[in-house]
Amino acid sequence: MIIAGKVFIITGASSGIGEELSRVLAQRGARVVCAARRADELKRVCDSINASGGSALAVQTDITNLDACHNMVQETLKAYGQLDGLILNAGISMWSRFEDISDISFFQDLMDVNYHGAVNCCHAALPHLKQTQGKIVSCSTAQAIMGFPNHSGYVASKHALHGFLETLDMELRGEITILEAVLSWIRGTNLRGNAFGADGKKHEHSARKHTSESVSLEDCVAQIIQAIERDKKTVYIPGKLGLVPFLNTFFKGFLQRKVMRAIDKNET
Repeated sequence: MIIAGKVFIITGASSGIGEELSRVLAQRGARVVCAARRADELKRVCDSINASGGSALAVQTDITNLDACHNMVQETLKAYGQLDGLILNAGISMWSRFEDISDISFFQDLMDVNYHGAVNCCHAALPHLKQTQGKIVSCSTAQAIMGFPNHSGYVASKHALHGFLETLDMELRGEITILEAVLSWIRGTNLRGNAFGADGKKHEHSARKHTSESVSLEDCVAQIIQAIERDKKTVYIPGKLGLVPFLNTFFKGFLQRKVMRAIDKNET
């Protein structure tokens, strides 16, 4: 895909990966529609992009509302006349062993944002992506293809989205393309700080620092954009995550031990 001149919707664009993707895509000549719930932060992001010579439109959107997603797409078409890419970046996480959770109602929030919200966006955007032979990009995780401690509800929502997009890819082969960006821990995002805890409330987890194996926000976004340009179906960030499907099939015990050691490093 040649990025210059293309129109992208980016969900969760008010911070982290979504903000950086919006900024860099605009630098590369794309026109970007930044969608998220926080209007003030969206305005900040878009004002910065436009002041730097890019083209960005802020559309306040709650992706858990299907009507809001259709409005997001209609505002995109009104401003730019086309839609070439939908980047599914919005997401929320958790950090707790399942048996320690006192209130599991937040599992519904995880599914609503991470799965149903993405499905809503796809439903609204799909007819217009087909017109341009466009692309859906899912900012996913290795947890979408394997189990992961302390993340049971998050894992379930990402498994669901992974299966949905694989099916969509089969149904629409040749009409649109789908890229799954399988991410490890990324520095510079709010995912940890906004994660649900055992009591069902969001907590500030800033004390739990990333290890040296985490990937910088800038490097993560550069690799996603490179994968978009090269029309890849999957990109693993870091690259060693590409071993996960193989290990999960043939050496599950070894993989689970590796994961547990990684979790132990991230507990403090």
